[in-house]
Amino acid sequence: MMIADSVRAIWCRELKVDDIAADDDFFTLGGQSVIMFRIQDAFMEELGVEVPMDQMFLNPTVASISAYIESLDPVAP
Repeated sequence: MMIADSVRAIWCRELKVDDIAADDDFFTLGGQSVIMFRIQDAFMEELGVEVPMDQMFLNPTVASISAYIESLDPVAP
């Protein structure tokens, strides 16, 4: 499964919506800090990546946060 598919599934679940376009804005969809924390936890548990809060604000779409996650090097020390 591609990162964007996983991110979309997590967002749909946490925002309680059926579908999200790649360029839909998290905050426009009703996103708030409590949901953002749950999404951060899901990223860590399901994708094995830690996404800092500032990156969540800087990348408020599935496309942009997926690109950020893909840019992380999982083998870096």
